[in-house]
Amino acid sequence: MNLQFVRSMGVVLVKEVIDALRDRRTLLRLMVPAVLMGPLLLLAMSALISSLEERAEKREVMVAGIEHAPTLRNYLERQTYTIKAAPPDYERRLRASTLLEPVLVVGPKFEQALAEGERPSVELVSDSSNQRASSGMAGLQRLLNGFNRERAILHLALRGVSTELLQSVAIEERDLASMQARATRITAIIPMFIIMAVLYGALTASLDSTAGERERGSLEPLLMNPVPHLALVLGKWFAVALLGMAVALIASLSFIPAQWFLRSDSLQAMFQFGMVEVVTFLLLQLPLAAGLGAVLMALAIRSKTYKEAQAGSGLVITLVGLAPMVSILNPSGEAPWYLWVPGLSQNTLMLLVLKGEELSFAKVFPGVLVGLLLMAVCLVYVARSMRMAVAR
Repeated sequence: MNLQFVRSMGVVLVKEVIDALRDRRTLLRLMVPAVLMGPLLLLAMSALISSLEERAEKREVMVAGIEHAPTLRNYLERQTYTIKAAPPDYERRLRASTLLEPVLVVGPKFEQALAEGERPSVELVSDSSNQRASSGMAGLQRLLNGFNRERAILHLALRGVSTELLQSVAIEERDLASMQARATRITAIIPMFIIMAVLYGALTASLDSTAGERERGSLEPLLMNPVPHLALVLGKWFAVALLGMAVALIASLSFIPAQWFLRSDSLQAMFQFGMVEVVTFLLLQLPLAAGLGAVLMALAIRSKTYKEAQAGSGLVITLVGLAPMVSILNPSGEAPWYLWVPGLSQNTLMLLVLKGEELSFAKVFPGVLVGLLLMAVCLVYVARSMRMAVAR
């Protein structure tokens, strides 16, 4: 590769970058969702978690018919819970999602059945489509289980039976996940948005530099210049990958100030995303930007119009963008083949970074190899297509 070849490639690169930046409306339409959607979703989830934590701290129970169960009222108050009377139309309000707490319903014969040694029943009323109300069901069930255990212990104690018979095995929980790994239950959305940023950043440049120029009639005159076709292709491809990485950089940086506004104290303590993660994420995106940028150019080079190329590239964007969903929907857990699928590979590696785990060469190599192969095959195809266009 001589100096003239490098200069030619650099001239094409600068031209393509300037052309891409000139279309500011398209850039804004692509960059605003890529940059803002992730942080906004993170802040919304933080607000939800914060509201759930605040509700747990309030220690309130909504009950209908508590006047029929003074024993249960005594237990709830001893657990420092505040009892709130449920509204008469609680079922309608739960269905309409205007009531955000489950309702404990006590029957009129509760105390009588309890005094006679029978098992009175209560109802826990919620609506599974009302997410906020459903989230409170587990805590309410634990509270009632505590009431049952206390009653059982009292009955055994009155009969001189050891209360240890209620629990033959002592259970101790041990969580192996680090604080960073636990935080990925929330921060797992970050890799998906960064992958989408790479794709949409490369999409506009790849379509405009191939099908767009063909539609405007500027591609053929460009190919008639005494410049090697490979230099033209590499310059255009470099611009496509560069713009994809630029949008990914902005999207990654947007999560740093976003974490300052997290409303949940526990999430803010666990959330660790700084410049080290930003740089690591960008390095992991290089094979994706290189490979997918070339694929988008190869799909667009044979299209006669920009819209035709856009329709053809939509399937690739959708498949690669949704690839990270495989790791969520697959019940068998992570599989080795994940590392060989564009998009899914980057998502898997970025999740490991968020968990605080080290990346090994064996995990990074498959994604790099696939990206280089896609780049080489597709760029050769683009160069051949350009030569054929000149020959015609």
